[in-house]
Amino acid sequence: MSDESHSEESAADAHHRERMQRKKELIDRRIARATIERGVLVVNTGNGKGKSSSGFGMLARSLGHGFHCGVVQFIKGSFSTGEEAFFRRFSDELDYHVMGEGYTWETQDKARDIRAAEAAWQIAAGMLADPQYDFVLLDELNIALVKGYIDVEKVCDALRARPPQQHVVVTGRGAPDALVELADTVTEMRVVKHAFQAGIRAQKGIEL
Repeated sequence: MSDESHSEESAADAHHRERMQRKKELIDRRIARATIERGVLVVNTGNGKGKSSSGFGMLARSLGHGFHCGVVQFIKGSFSTGEEAFFRRFSDELDYHVMGEGYTWETQDKARDIRAAEAAWQIAAGMLADPQYDFVLLDELNIALVKGYIDVEKVCDALRARPPQQHVVVTGRGAPDALVELADTVTEMRVVKHAFQAGIRAQKGIEL
């Protein structure tokens, strides 16, 4: 390597270290300002894939930390999923309730769907009121809210009144504005491509 090339590389390395140092200082200041410690409300919404998957990822983290957790699934229920098969192994740390009766286009019975949603909400409301639950996942709750099966304000009131250290994740497309406003963290999943659009059926380990 020529002296000129070595000099250019050294200058580039120095510039990189300087930029990373400035970035570290900025991040360190932000971390120092984040002094509040309490349970957070996370909402995963949007039309893209990954809303429930993200929620179950956080469930895995919580179990790894020894948290007592609860799951209520509001829509999915007519078919088995890999996450249910896996997480039911943690019966001492996790209460897992599959309360839906399948997608609404499959059930084709609105009154039955409403009854199932209300029954699921009763279990969820009990978890939200119980300080023994450190983490609660309300999977596809947004669907029940959008369709009017459960009153949004009733849900928001229960979320506001939950134990201060309890974390809650709500998933499902079409999250209502009131829930988005109440949440601490909101992520909207966007579709870029999906295998189903190309005629590929739902796969175990990916969708199921």
